[in-house]
Amino acid sequence: QVQLVESGGGLVQAGGSLRLSCAASGRTLSTYVMGWFRQAPRKERDIVAAINWSAGTYYADSVQGRFTISRDNAKNTVYLQMNSLKAEDTAVYYCAARRYSDIIDSERGYDYWGQGTQVTVSS
Repeated sequence: QVQLVESGGGLVQAGGSLRLSCAASGRTLSTYVMGWFRQAPRKERDIVAAINWSAGTYYADSVQGRFTISRDNAKNTVYLQMNSLKAEDTAVYYCAARRYSDIIDSERGYDYWGQGTQVTVSS
């Protein structure tokens, strides 16, 4: 069984940076698509970024140019570097893994999920 554990969330001022990590266990996920999603209060869970096995990436328009997703297959870990944070980035951030190699932006296409980590950006 795959387990995903996020870390790195917290409280930061607008304009600041945070780096989220997602450590996977139970299986090597080097061929999986890894994604980051977020859910703000009273809103749906939306994709933030995703990365495939060959380091191809996808970013939501709202974070393009500010966030960077990366992966370290040797450590079975995926990262989300978040810079120039805004108040509207406040949400619970979830790591997810998709068994197939194509990147999709729907949460329904992801098979495994972490428990989430809170990111709060104060304005």
